[in-house]
Parts: sequence; C-alpha cells; structure tokens
Amino acid sequence: MAADGRSATAIDAPASPVRVLIAEDDTELRGTLSRSLSAVGHVVVGEAATMSDAFDRTRELSPDVLLLDAHLGPARMAEAAKTLAHDNPGVAVIYLCGDQTFALDGDVADTTAISVLPSSCPAALLDSSIRLAAQRTRELRSAREEVALVRQQLENRKAIERAKGILMRRTGLSEQEAYRILQRTSQDRSVPMVDVAREVLESEPGR
Repeated sequence: MAADGRSATAIDAPASPVRVLIAEDDTELRGTLSRSLSAVGHVVVGEAATMSDAFDRTRELSPDVLLLDAHLGPARMAEAAKTLAHDNPGVAVIYLCGDQTFALDGDVADTTAISVLPSSCPAALLDSSIRLAAQRTRELRSAREEVALVRQQLENRKAIERAKGILMRRTGLSEQEAYRILQRTSQDRSVPMVDVAREVLESEPGR
C-alpha cells in the first residue's frame, strides 16, 4: 500500500495503449514512428502513404488517433480535417509537419481533437500528445452522446405530454388518469411509454 493510501497496483499500472494509424509518405519516417509507438505500448493498426489511403484506412480501422503528414494531401488541410472529423467523430487527428510555420486555416477547434507536432518531435512528446488527443476525443464523444440523450429524453417527454392531452380531450379523463392509461398500456405490451404515446399521436386526425 502506498503512503497516500492507493494500492501499488493502481500506481504502477501502465497507461492504456492507443490504437494509431500512421499516414506518412516517407517510408523511413513511417517505420521510425511505428517502432517508437510500439516501444511505448501503443498499437499501430495500419499505415497509409497517400491522403486517399488515409481516409479509406481510417474508415476501415477506426483508430483512436490518426498521425497525418501535414503535406500528404491538399493545401487546404483544414478541409481535410473537417471531413475526417465529420466521417470519423471518434478519431483524433495529429498533424506531423517539419515546417514550424504550418497552421490550419479555418475553424476546426470544435470538430475533433486536432493538434500539430514537428515530424521529428521527441518520442516522449509524441507519446503524451497521442494519449492526450485520444482522451480529449473520448471526452468530446461522451459529451456529444450526453447531449443527444438529453435531447431525446426531452422529445420523449414532449410526446407523452401531447399524447396525454389527446386522451384527455377524447375521453374527458383527468391528466393523472390519462397518464395511467399510457403507463398500463406500456406495461401490458412491454414497450416504452413513448412508443405508446407516438401511436396516440399518429392516430390523431389531420396529423
């Protein structure tokens, strides 16, 4: 047991490996990157030598991080970043560039975890950047899923409220009684209440 109360196992446990796709047209550099990443525990799931291959292999392999040569594709790399982020929202993109003045044009900050590193950056910096990018992408994906869930719950609640109103108008029932009908029907048929509510909404004349 460590002095601060944490177990030695928790302290010494290695960080989880990150699945990485390397897109680089320089065969020697690609090999160096692959060996460096494997040495620190990451999993190199594939390699690509062209932008087209990078897009195809990203869709095929769904890596956590795409290491992308900043000069591999078109001059407007921001557009490539947006396309990658739109088609593969769970993939972080790290650009590798030997030009210190390289910068992405356009607003891509909210699309995915995107950063720029020098092609010859130290192995420790590459390792930490990959782990940070993968973590940020997981956080962004979790936040998007949470927002989508909240929106769906709100839509479901609205559907149930509207269905209650229809039943009250048709039958003269109280709000509580109309709710109980929806609830009992849901239980008897073993389906979510919102599905019952949608059936009521769809049965409304002139809908």
